[in-house]
Amino acid sequence: MEKLLIIKMIKNCFKQYYTESDSLPLSNEDLESLAEQIILIKNEQPKSDLYEVVNDIVYEFLTG
Repeated sequence: MEKLLIIKMIKNCFKQYYTESDSLPLSNEDLESLAEQIILIKNEQPKSDLYEVVNDIVYEFLTG
């Protein structure tokens, strides 16, 4: 799984909630952690939709 693609998808997902990308509420460490979680889920559930997994993880991050 391409980690850079996942990171870009995470950033795009955050842009739905925050209009300015400079104000994203996550550090580089958080971004790496979210990407690793997504890769792990996709490896465990290969038939799951990547877009949905990214959205679920970002939503959990924002609400959790």
